[in-house]
Amino acid sequence: MSTDDTGVVFPAGPDGRRSTAAVGRAVVADALRPVDPVGARAAEQETNWRAGYLVHFRRLVEAGLASPQAALTVAGTGLDAVSGRMRVAGDDGEQPLRALLTAPAGRSLGTREVTGQAEPEREFTLPFSGRRLRGDDLLRRLDTWVERGVMEPSAAEAVRTVVAHPEWLALPGRTVAVLGAGAEMGPLTALLRWGATVAGVDLPRPDLWRRVLDTARRGAGTLLVPTAGDADLPAAAGADLVREVPAVGDWLTGLPGELVLGNYVYADGATNVRVSAAVDALTQRLQAARPEAALAFLATPTDVFAVPGEAVAQSVRNYAGRSRFGKLVGRPLRTLSAGRLLQRAYVPGADPGISDDLVAQQGPNYALAKRLQRWRATVARAAGTTVSMNVAPPTRTRSVVKNRALAAAYAGAHRFGVEVFEPATSNVLMAALMVHDLHTGGGPRHEHPWQDEAHAAVHGGLWRTAYAPRSALGLAAVLGLGAARG
Repeated sequence: MSTDDTGVVFPAGPDGRRSTAAVGRAVVADALRPVDPVGARAAEQETNWRAGYLVHFRRLVEAGLASPQAALTVAGTGLDAVSGRMRVAGDDGEQPLRALLTAPAGRSLGTREVTGQAEPEREFTLPFSGRRLRGDDLLRRLDTWVERGVMEPSAAEAVRTVVAHPEWLALPGRTVAVLGAGAEMGPLTALLRWGATVAGVDLPRPDLWRRVLDTARRGAGTLLVPTAGDADLPAAAGADLVREVPAVGDWLTGLPGELVLGNYVYADGATNVRVSAAVDALTQRLQAARPEAALAFLATPTDVFAVPGEAVAQSVRNYAGRSRFGKLVGRPLRTLSAGRLLQRAYVPGADPGISDDLVAQQGPNYALAKRLQRWRATVARAAGTTVSMNVAPPTRTRSVVKNRALAAAYAGAHRFGVEVFEPATSNVLMAALMVHDLHTGGGPRHEHPWQDEAHAAVHGGLWRTAYAPRSALGLAAVLGLGAARG
């Protein structure tokens, strides 16, 4: 049995193949069926899931707008569909994913502590364009981002609150478990600079752990590392979430302090769904053992969101105020592309509007993995759990840069009013929003789950740009091609 056939896996079909498309199609159909049976049937009958998934993921959001209960039903049913379909494969055969909620651990993980040597930062500063913004410079930058429609006003207000309460940064009394300790978009580096206690979980790869351990030693906080055996760090560090949910769950359960489970995992292709499904099972297992635990996520900006009427209104103003050149070239481009290019983003007056920012190149597995996290946040929040889930900005991460089409589109995005962030800015900014949420009980509670998702979003301008983002993506890529190559 290969490593690709162990741990959390896709179910095998009659021909023995593990089809990611069959699972994605079935999960979306199941999630839609109680509230949108027509949409469920359309998803089931989609013959080219790889190319046709976009409309069905949009429909998941639209179907949930009917009522708060509809959104909760979509989320809960979708999670149940994943739990019922994904499998756990081992030497004794295959079981449903939900078996991980009570399965015994295959091994016991120890804990090593790494303490930073620096003084904790007593002031919130933000890396930006090669310098660190602080004080009035930082507040002016937040104002500029709001004016340009790069972030929602509620996000700027949350950061301002953290600026006014620097004592929050170290998260006293809490232990933040960072799943995906080496992730570019994760908060590990910022939290350790601020003096927090962080439990890092990532694959048992010594090179990865050398980097994480070096970050911890240069920081001011305490890093708790899961270990196996008596070998020295980094050789003993790490655990594989796809294959070791029970062991990681038991280790996290025993950690001190108020626990925060932060989900920052990412993998390429189908593995992204496998690890996301594993983390969701881990989340449920941990919630049963530590019901007071808080949850933290980052939502991708390249997804579908319901957005407030103010965002729609700014987009409409931007469309009306586009340059004369933009107006001149827009009509022939729309005609030549059969309406696919430079579409206006919203119907004027929509409240909420639908910002469809899915990027076809990222694929249905990425969309499903990220939607699982949104669904878990919705269900947990409704159950009274403290949840921090904020939309992160488009960011030049390694996974983006290695995708040529996406890298080129990001390089040209500024021409359409979209700001793409550097990783150093994104992860500190999003860590600050998490700190705010944890100190305020997850932020304000809203009437509908879509409002919770839209609150404090840093979407880079995707929600407020004049054009539907996907209709401008191709042109942005052409315009950004030279910059991306450079």
